[in-house]
Amino acid sequence: MTQSMTQFVRDVQPDQLPDVVMPACPAVKILKGQKALVTGASSGIGKAIAIALGEAGADVVVNYRSGDPSEAVEKASHCGSRCYAHQADVSREEEVQKMFAKMLRDFSTIDILINNAGLQKDAKFEEMTLEQWNAVIGVNLTGQFLCAREAVKEFKRRGVNPKVSCSAGKIICISSVHDVIPWAGHVNYAASKGGVMLMMKSIAQEVAPFRIRCLSICPGAIRTPINIDAWKTPEAYRELMKLIPYKRIGEPEDIGQAAVWLASDYADYITGTNLYIDGGMTLYPGFEAGG
Repeated sequence: MTQSMTQFVRDVQPDQLPDVVMPACPAVKILKGQKALVTGASSGIGKAIAIALGEAGADVVVNYRSGDPSEAVEKASHCGSRCYAHQADVSREEEVQKMFAKMLRDFSTIDILINNAGLQKDAKFEEMTLEQWNAVIGVNLTGQFLCAREAVKEFKRRGVNPKVSCSAGKIICISSVHDVIPWAGHVNYAASKGGVMLMMKSIAQEVAPFRIRCLSICPGAIRTPINIDAWKTPEAYRELMKLIPYKRIGEPEDIGQAAVWLASDYADYITGTNLYIDGGMTLYPGFEAGG
């Protein structure tokens, strides 16, 4: 990169950039007839995914451990989809099994699992307690394993129903850019997401012959109730933008729309891969001016 271009990249100001224009994505019922379960869907990314799936025609189970799932249920069902909420801790095997048993009674089957439930319990590494470690690994990694296992059992039992989908089932694991970006002060979280990556790929390799797809969405810098307070000040926002080449914060709806497409037959040949939805965070923005 020339010296003049390097100087431009480093000195560019917000008022020199285009205005942010959010995507307009009209709902298309590309998931009509399919049955979906979204874990951790009472708020944030999970809520946006549940609503997007409902708008795309899927019937949706909104799993939650805490919080109020009523808005997610209402919005996911307003286009005619069936939807109900189910409270369960995905880190507990018995609760997961009961949740799936109820879904199979009420919806007859499952076509789409969105493994979204996750949490953070942050601490300096030497001060991190075993409880903090186990709580994050239990929900973020073990919870995804338990739900994926139950889903695969049903996918294999039922097989492909070509009137509904050309695959027997889809598992979409919601991971994070921190499956590849280390995160000091969040060792348990980063470890859980790194585990999700290889768990997903290993599941995908094993179940692909049965026409079951398994993949991950890896969000970065998405506006959710967990992190929005940290970005409220202009100074904090400017610092965040240094990490995002696309120069806007991601919205939960960005993840919801991607999940709909990946769960549809339009994405039938996609399995075992990670989709990073991060505005370019994983492009090493520190090197945008040549390092």
